[in-house]
Amino acid sequence: MAAKKPAAKKPAAKKPAAKVAKAPAAKKPAAKVAKAPAAKKPAAKKPAAKVAKKPAAKVAKKPVAKKAAKPAVKRKPNAAFMKPMTPSTMLAAVVGATPIPRTEVTKKLWDYIKKNKLQDAVNRRMINADEKLKLVFGGKKVVSMFEMTKLVAAHLK
Repeated sequence: MAAKKPAAKKPAAKKPAAKVAKAPAAKKPAAKVAKAPAAKKPAAKKPAAKVAKKPAAKVAKKPVAKKAAKPAVKRKPNAAFMKPMTPSTMLAAVVGATPIPRTEVTKKLWDYIKKNKLQDAVNRRMINADEKLKLVFGGKKVVSMFEMTKLVAAHLK
């Protein structure tokens, strides 16, 4: 039994020595030549195994994320946007009098703006209204493209 106790103490001494061996590596191998290489080999294998596992895990996660993103691109259009809306008489002068979805109203409005070169040359977010668009925009001469959608929505039923 006395021989087993020192044997139990030696492995316990190796573990702290392996942790300490990382910083003062020059002192320990000179004193214990047989024990130091045994402590270095497992320590070197563990970080190498961890490093190899981490990139493999990252590579495995990336394709999964890409596959999940592809079905998200194929989505159904919102029914509320596709519902035909009747434009007011003022808006009908620009986009037509037939009931059309909101998306088509926006497309036709932009076609009208580009055809008549009503987009501001310096600040492209601003729309310079002509006589027809002034009625739609509530008498404003210059409207931002974000404000334009709000003002046009008031002319749809």
